Amino acid sequence: MKKLLFAGSFDPVTVGHMDIIARASALAEELIVAVMHNPGKTGHIPPEERVMLLQEACRNLSNVRVIRHSGLLIDCAHEAGVDAVVRGIRPIGDFDTEYQMATVNRMIGGVETVLLITSDACAGISSSVVREVAAFGGDISRMVPEGLSDKIIDALKRGN
Repeated sequence: MKKLLFAGSFDPVTVGHMDIIARASALAEELIVAVMHNPGKTGHIPPEERVMLLQEACRNLSNVRVIRHSGLLIDCAHEAGVDAVVRGIRPIGDFDTEYQMATVNRMIGGVETVLLITSDACAGISSSVVREVAAFGGDISRMVPEGLSDKIIDALKRGN
């Protein structure tokens, strides 16, 4: 595929996100990673800072570009001219939600979805788990991209 889109809130970026980003970037000439605004979620790190954290995390992936978008996923996909949207699936209940989203995106926007199953090592990691561990002063270094632990903790402290 020429161009894929991986979108999410990335609040904050985790090793699970990076697992999907690395694997999806190997499938396409270009992978666009979009920091999206989800009105159903309370943001903890400002979107501009999430973009910067992702750019740093993806610095060694030459075919990855990080953007910010505040509309519908299908609008982002159309504006970016992608062949498909990539979504990661964890074994803890993601399938139903992702299936519904993929069906709606195809129905109203003609956008196809590629589902990648998260690697076992990342299956239990989510942004909310990272935020909770960080809030209690725990070590998040194995759950976030290398070298970003302190920056993420600082960003979470400023955001709360």
